[in-house]
Amino acid sequence: MNMNSKAFIGIIIPVIFLSLSYGILVGAYEFFPYDQISQIKEITFDELSREVSMTNQVNLQSLEPVLIEINNSNDITQKQNSLIKYIWKNNFPTELPLKIENDFSDKQIGEFKNLDSLEKISIPMEYGIESVVYHLISEKPNNKLVIYHHGHSGDFRFETDTINYFLDKGYSVLAFNMPLKGMNNQPTIDTTDFGKIKFVSHRQFPLLESDDFSPLKYFIHPIILSLNYIDEFYNYASYDMVGLSGGGWTTIISSAIDNRISQSFSVAGSYPLYLRYESQNIGDYEQLHPDIYKIANYLELYVMGSSGDNRKLVQIFNKYDPCCFTGELSESYETLVKKKASELNGNFEIYIDASHKEHKISQNSLELIHDSLNKSE
Repeated sequence: MNMNSKAFIGIIIPVIFLSLSYGILVGAYEFFPYDQISQIKEITFDELSREVSMTNQVNLQSLEPVLIEINNSNDITQKQNSLIKYIWKNNFPTELPLKIENDFSDKQIGEFKNLDSLEKISIPMEYGIESVVYHLISEKPNNKLVIYHHGHSGDFRFETDTINYFLDKGYSVLAFNMPLKGMNNQPTIDTTDFGKIKFVSHRQFPLLESDDFSPLKYFIHPIILSLNYIDEFYNYASYDMVGLSGGGWTTIISSAIDNRISQSFSVAGSYPLYLRYESQNIGDYEQLHPDIYKIANYLELYVMGSSGDNRKLVQIFNKYDPCCFTGELSESYETLVKKKASELNGNFEIYIDASHKEHKISQNSLELIHDSLNKSE
């Protein structure tokens, strides 16, 4: 190696090292040119999303009769009955929860404001899996109930911003975590074919599938039974549902099946399967279960949840969500679903929230939800 080559290597290696170090510092501490790079990334992603959306819009309009096989209320009822038969292997459940604890006190709970009283509802299900539900009653009630489903992350008891917002506005709240999450238990189940397994993830639920039982029941059954209890002992003017992430998916399915839910708001909850070509959008067991989407695909579920007198479904997507369902791809099917819902006396909307870069229900979205609920009065 000659002297010139050695000199070049002696210069280039420190330059590469300094460049890499500076790049790491820019990412970690967000100083110059972090904002400029972020803006370029957002502009590029926006353009890509817009191109894909426009392409899908054209394809969807031509495929409408294939993608949405719903033309009247009888079609909706038939799909509802088929979903009920698959999830429960029986009729729509009419029973009440087995255990209600009135004036319940939870010393581990986060700080809930404007809370008059709390009820704890416990719902045991097959294989010892249990769902724990909180009924939080506002100090200044407006006689409306918001069903809030928290999703996969954390526990609604300690992430209180959304529930506090609704309590402050006078809504009472029926609050849920996903199966196996938050207060819900994680039992060890003695399976017939696989031995004893501790269940900690939805990805394990296929191990419990059989002709006589669908683990999809774990997601929807607690909501239905809790509303049965509310029907029996309270007199709210309306039931409306809000869900984040996996809770957004649960909101879609629940509102499609149960007409008692008037307005529903799914935040970062789902895309139709044909738009899930990025790994972060694939979803868990419940989001991909082929049998239920053969009964009603996602576009049909959106129509079912938004159709009927005084019913509305709003899908909210965080434009810069670091988790999933980011961007504006949902706009590709908005016109199609909105048209079909309108024909069935309902309302479907999509809202793209560009106010933040988190996986959450933002203040903007909460205000949009509250405004919509107020207009229904």
